[in-house]
Amino acid sequence: MPRWEAGTTVVMTALLDGVRTIAVLRANALGDLVVALPAIAAIKDAYPDARLVLLGNAWHAAFLAGRPGPVDEVVAMPPITGLTTRPEARPAPEELVERLRGRRFDLAVQLHGGGRHSNPFLLRLGARVTAGFRTPDAEPLDRWLPYLYYQHETLRYLEAAALVGAGAREFEPRVAVTGADRAELRAVLGEPPPGLVALHPGATDARRRWPARSFAAVGDRLGRPVVVTGTAEEADLVAEVAAAMRRPATPLVGALSIGGLAALYERCDLVIGNDTGPRHLAAAVGAATIGLYWCGNLVNAGPLTRTRHRPLVSWIIACPRCGASGVDLRAERCPHDASWVAAISVDEVVEQAEDLLRQD
Repeated sequence: MPRWEAGTTVVMTALLDGVRTIAVLRANALGDLVVALPAIAAIKDAYPDARLVLLGNAWHAAFLAGRPGPVDEVVAMPPITGLTTRPEARPAPEELVERLRGRRFDLAVQLHGGGRHSNPFLLRLGARVTAGFRTPDAEPLDRWLPYLYYQHETLRYLEAAALVGAGAREFEPRVAVTGADRAELRAVLGEPPPGLVALHPGATDARRRWPARSFAAVGDRLGRPVVVTGTAEEADLVAEVAAAMRRPATPLVGALSIGGLAALYERCDLVIGNDTGPRHLAAAVGAATIGLYWCGNLVNAGPLTRTRHRPLVSWIIACPRCGASGVDLRAERCPHDASWVAAISVDEVVEQAEDLLRQD
């Protein structure tokens, strides 16, 4: 197999012969998984008889167990620096590497990022062919593309799938909602009211959070039943939104698994949230969505279509407090957590929300 050098155009290669087992490395958060699903589905479609193993986290195993989709099995990996954890140095355990080498993967695809940590790990697995991305400081795989930060993540990983002969069946991610998900929702909340709107005010990075009072104002103006969702770490933020509303709202914090949350969003007429995994999940189960985006994040993670998904965009490119650049990839992150999306107006969100709700 010759080494792969990336050219100036996207090229889909011929399928590999004799592929029985495939490893796909994507061991990060909810939104990261959702945006990569079209590429994972394309790889599975190209090799339908192969067993596709996702190298991920424990939550992947819980969420994907019994769920229709392209993943046949999840290997939940322990904390590994650059893959599943960032703080202190934790190399991949030799026992894990040897166990995965024993699977004798025919193909291993890196859908994890630039490859500085992930490519050496993938190469240690001894797959017959490796494919994925590399930054200039990363080891090359057998077939690789340059990793350049500003590219939509779904399209990025579809390019990687093309390296192994896989063409796209779909571009919008899809997540199946199961009977178990719906049963969990009923057990926790009962029957959701008709016309339900979900607000998701949280985000891992505080700079991506629209103000709680803005979420509350939108919820009041829409005049619909409202549920405010968040993780256990976002309990105070969820409570702040619910308390600021003049109309009653249902706060929902950590009461549902990701599958249960998918079932909830499936029943919503609209989900309004920041650039987060839950917004991606809502879109993937068929809900209409409004996303509050910083312009740089819109490039990488915005919705690809506009019929049922509307991004509202903040064009701030420097920290509102100190002026540090948000677009210089070489600059270190400043210490401030001021919102970069606060300037998006309530009126803008309500206008788009009413337009989407008229479609239902």
